[in-house]
Amino acid sequence: MIDISSKEIVLREARASGCIRLKSGTVRQILNKNVKKGDVIETARIAGTMAVKNTSGTIPYCHPVPVSSIDFDFEILDNQIKCSCTVKAIYRTGVEMEAINGVLTALLTVWDMVKYLEKDETGNYPETLISGIRVDYKKKAEINAQ
Repeated sequence: MIDISSKEIVLREARASGCIRLKSGTVRQILNKNVKKGDVIETARIAGTMAVKNTSGTIPYCHPVPVSSIDFDFEILDNQIKCSCTVKAIYRTGVEMEAINGVLTALLTVWDMVKYLEKDETGNYPETLISGIRVDYKKKAEINAQ
């Protein structure tokens, strides 16, 4: 890991996003809360939150970051679900890896929960696709001492 001890402690924020393409019928099942494994969006939110908090445990050179806030937004469209994750921390290093990890894990959780609906006759997933994973922004701000 790199030495961050000389970096100043400031408020750091990052947002990442991505989407999963699904069959329209699968999206309807999610909206109707009719998926065998349960509420897909809430489970994805929980899984993504756990991933954010454990990023340094899965990415070898990431510093453990004392996360202050995690917020997920999901937009459900006809054949896809968009996910964004905003992470904040008051620390010496950024939180973009945590935000990306949150999005990826949330979207993987969606896939896992609906894979039985997405399989074709050969057991493959020709229409299912996770894409567009990106950091939308990262920023830092001085902490107001009050």
